Amino acid sequence: MKFIAEINVMPQKEILDPQGKAVRIGLQNLNITQVSDVRIGKHITLQLEAASEAVANEIVTEACKKLLANLIMEEFEFTLTAV
Repeated sequence: MKFIAEINVMPQKEILDPQGKAVRIGLQNLNITQVSDVRIGKHITLQLEAASEAVANEIVTEACKKLLANLIMEEFEFTLTAV
């Protein structure tokens, strides 16, 4: 079966996000003052083949833990869609 994994990797809430802070300040400088917080992360799309959704879930989780996310500073979540 073919799957598409949509993965979001974000800094942990306890970790400072200097890139997000810079964007928030930039928005304020543009007179967009309604935004109180910005967090910057990554969005990754993987296309993969697996025997089942459970196996695809394991593959994506392993990829995130071993390569795509730095678990010391980041957390991840993903959705799988069969195609």
